[in-house]
Amino acid sequence: MTKRVIITGASRGIGRAIAVRLAESGFAIWLTYQSNHKAANLVKDEIEATGGACELMAFDVADYQQTQEALEQKCLAHVPDVLVYNAGIARDNLMVWMSQQEWNTVLDTNLTGFYNVTRQLLFPMIQKKKGHIIAITSVSGQVGQAGQVNYAASKAGLIGAVKSLAREVGKKNIIVNAVSPGVIETDMTEELDFNKVKPLIPLNRIGSVTDVTETVEFLCSERQTYIHGQVIGINGGLAI
Repeated sequence: MTKRVIITGASRGIGRAIAVRLAESGFAIWLTYQSNHKAANLVKDEIEATGGACELMAFDVADYQQTQEALEQKCLAHVPDVLVYNAGIARDNLMVWMSQQEWNTVLDTNLTGFYNVTRQLLFPMIQKKKGHIIAITSVSGQVGQAGQVNYAASKAGLIGAVKSLAREVGKKNIIVNAVSPGVIETDMTEELDFNKVKPLIPLNRIGSVTDVTETVEFLCSERQTYIHGQVIGINGGLAI
């Protein structure tokens, strides 16, 4: 029986790579995105070109009503086996200059969005007595980063949410974990000067999306049954 995974924020970057990797592993993909129709369709085409299955769902995870409307009917027909909460944005600024909008927008998507999406899936997963929930956090939520008070707070909050949720639903056979990437080479980090970043990383290299996707694939596979409530760091030693 084909397993279904819903991946939020999967039209670009790490989310896109996770969608492609899980499709290659035999998952049917429910790919959510907010507004980048072109990018989302490119991912869908890539997955389907290799024989995979992909459905697109456009909604704003920060909007509870939109999220509920998008997922409620969908879950009546098919309960996803896995949720990968990857949706996330950054609005970097020093806190002394940070606007309320920059703060709220990041928290709404990165943290409240996790509640909005996961809340819709919990009852179906509990009734099914099985599920995997994986949140993509960030090394910034573990060690902090100047200019990212809003982003780091949202990702640290996500880590706390994962650990607490793991205590709530573990006995229902729902496995919850977080994956915390460091500096990963994607289209979203291409403006970084990697030569300045690498000396800060004990392994002295930038991570690849494969480092992340292989970990996510393992965490939502049948091979993994006892890692629960953990934060898996993929950062080359940036956070030790």
